[in-house]
This record gives sequence, C-alpha cells and structure tokens, in this order.
Amino acid sequence: MKNAGAVRSALLDWYGKNRRDLPWRRTDDPYAIWISEAMLQQTRVDTVIPYYERFLERFPDVETLADADPDDVLGVWAGLGYYSRARNLQAAAREMRERHGGRVPDDPDALRALPGIGRYTAGAVASIAFDRPQPVLDGNVKRVLARLLDVREDVTRADVSERLWEAAADLADGPHPGDLNQALMELGATLCTPRAPRCSECPLRPRCAALRSGDPEALPVKKPRKAVPRVEASAALVMRGDRALAVRRPPRGLMGGLWELPGDDLGDGEAPARGLRRALRERVGLEPGPLRRAGSVEHVFSHRHLRLYVYHCTVESGRVRRNGPDAHRWVSPARLRDLPLAAVTQKALALVLS
Repeated sequence: MKNAGAVRSALLDWYGKNRRDLPWRRTDDPYAIWISEAMLQQTRVDTVIPYYERFLERFPDVETLADADPDDVLGVWAGLGYYSRARNLQAAAREMRERHGGRVPDDPDALRALPGIGRYTAGAVASIAFDRPQPVLDGNVKRVLARLLDVREDVTRADVSERLWEAAADLADGPHPGDLNQALMELGATLCTPRAPRCSECPLRPRCAALRSGDPEALPVKKPRKAVPRVEASAALVMRGDRALAVRRPPRGLMGGLWELPGDDLGDGEAPARGLRRALRERVGLEPGPLRRAGSVEHVFSHRHLRLYVYHCTVESGRVRRNGPDAHRWVSPARLRDLPLAAVTQKALALVLS
C-alpha cells in the first residue's frame, strides 16, 4: 500500500485520542481478548458487553471453560446467537489444555489450528494480545480499506478480498499492530459507517480515494443480499402431570445443542395444529390431547424469518421416542427457564406460561 506509514501514523494518533472505553480494552489477558473476539463476530458491541462480562465471571480462564458442562456454556451464551461460536470456544479451550498447557497460543498458525478460529480471529488475538504484526479483515476494516483505496469490484470475490488482506498486512507491519488493527475496526464502527459516513472527522480524509471520487457511500461493492425466506412452525408446552417436556437440538446446525419445546416446521399449506400433532407423533412419539393455542411469536434469524405458533397440551398416550432431538427431559415449567434456550424459545415460553 502506498503511504502505509502515513496511514498508520494517522490511524494510531486518532485511535489514541478517540478510542471507546470497552471492557476488553482494559485487559492484556489473551484469554479475555480471545473471548471478546469470538463474541464480536457478527454481533454489535453494545449487545456483547453484558455477555462478555457474565461469561468471564463464570468461566475466567481456559481450564474453567474446558471443564464446564456444555449446557452451562450454552446457558451463559443463550440469546447471543450463532451458537456454534460457544461450542467452538469450549472445544478450543480443551485443545489449548491438551496441546498448549492451558494457555492461548501466541503463534498465528497454532491459533488457526484451533476449532472456530479463522484468519480474522487469529490475526486479532495475535496482534492485540501478543503484539504480532498480523492483519485483520472484518466487515468494518473491509469497508475502510475499500473506500481508502477506491476498490470498485465486489469485495466478496476471493481475489478482491485477498488484495484487501494484503493492504491490511501492510498496515499491520509496524509498531503497535494491535492498536493499529483496533483503530481500523474502530474507524469503521464509528466514522466510516455504511450509511452517512462522517468523512469530515476522519483521520484518513486527505488520503481517501472514494472521498475524492465523491461517493464513499457507494463502497464497498457487494452482491445484493438474498431475500430472507419466511418459515412457519408449531411447538407446544407438553405436560405429563406437573412436568413439561423439553427436547435438545443436535449439536450441529441452527441453535445446535439448545433446549426447546417439541415441535417442527410446517409443510406447505399445513395448518399449525395439524402440523403440531404430526410433529409430536413423528419426532417424540407422543399423542397429544386437546391443543390449546397460546398465540404466536416471531423471530428473525440471519437466514430466515420464523413465525412460531405456540400451544399447550397434555399427553394422551405414548412414550418418548426421539426422532431428531438428541436428548429430552421432563421438568417443571419453572425449571424449563433454567435450561439453555434460544431467544425464540424464551419468547414462546413467556407466551405460554403467562
């Protein structure tokens, strides 16, 4: 990158004066920095802060996380979304204990060999925690660099992305690479935003090619997003005596490893009550009595918009035979709330128990 030294100096000076006071910036503990980077992927800073603080209070180091019950890890994570991150954190902690003496490794290649740690996270942890000159390229950094360099091609293309990685590496190759990388991310989060960028306050304003072209908001170029499909499903608070049935999703896939009310997606044109009866027979082997509808809740995932119809019923006949869920429990309705639940299940429980 031309003028990399001048860009670095401008970024570091700006960051030193304008950095936000965030909890993971008050520590040099590699474990805490790693946890923050995992949580911040595709998640807003203000959402992450309380989860980060609760997670570190419950699991303060690699050993504690490695030894924890997976349900406890998911329970602390519940509501933050992208649950594979939590499963990968624990899997990586166990490998750190076995292969790295219970410590976060400082080598970028060793970091990338761990579950859930890709090129971005390895670069962030290596630079911020260990002062290694490693680049980062998240959505914020990609936007800053695309505008700075006036990149007019689709930044999701592999060759274009690699050019941006190379530019990020040029900038990271110098003193204080961790601060430099955080400055890039901070700039994208606070000034060089997707809409209405605050160019007049930007430390890179004199060098920004997109600003000189007069249309920084047009960059970065990306493929248009596909429309999010709408999906309908039914689920029920199924009671047998004073106990309710909870089922756990398989560890892979959407909301993997979390507990929920039994039910299923509806087929095309399938009525919610009919679909629920089918789901209870097919997925847990139970024949329900009369269904009492409590209402419906909606939840937007990254790839689908779900409307969930929620019912209350008792078991008329049958015993649990799982076809899909990988575990089940009969618990009191109050105990249901203590299980690790996705946000949509929390909404459903609040509705049916109100």
